[in-house]
Amino acid sequence: MIISIGSDHIVPDIKMKISEYLKSKGHTVIDNGTYDFVRTHYPIFGKKAAEKVASGEADLGVILCGTGVGISNSANKVKGIRAALVRDVTTARYAKEYLNANVIAVGGRITGIGLIENIIDAFLEAQYQPTKENEEIIKGIDSLIKNDEGQFGNEHFFDEFIEKWDNGGYPKE
Repeated sequence: MIISIGSDHIVPDIKMKISEYLKSKGHTVIDNGTYDFVRTHYPIFGKKAAEKVASGEADLGVILCGTGVGISNSANKVKGIRAALVRDVTTARYAKEYLNANVIAVGGRITGIGLIENIIDAFLEAQYQPTKENEEIIKGIDSLIKNDEGQFGNEHFFDEFIEKWDNGGYPKE
């Protein structure tokens, strides 16, 4: 299976451990960054990882930030993505079986590496269980997303935000 991963500057070390774990299980990993602890704009990496899944380059995605909240929101803005914020094995399995989630987000600062590995295993092993009810729910979720012109695959999509970031326009942690 091909897995697209990404993280913010808070947990690149956890992302690298997850990458190695996935490779040890025989998966191919597309690492979308970030690669160090230099403060960055996390939506970039949620978007990049999600676009690989939406385009079909990857089968599924795993994204991480400190809590998983921010990066899951950015991934969910990509048309064709159903990202689920998960903190336990049951939620990961449910997200895939009932909502056909194709990306999971995990908080690397609040979830231990062993549990993250178990969450990923459950997500990858689970199979979507299509029912009329599940299909209607997914149809409703998917209808909420629109693809802004010039968004998909645009490496410069966040340029204005990065400039603001670099100029101190966002508060530091």
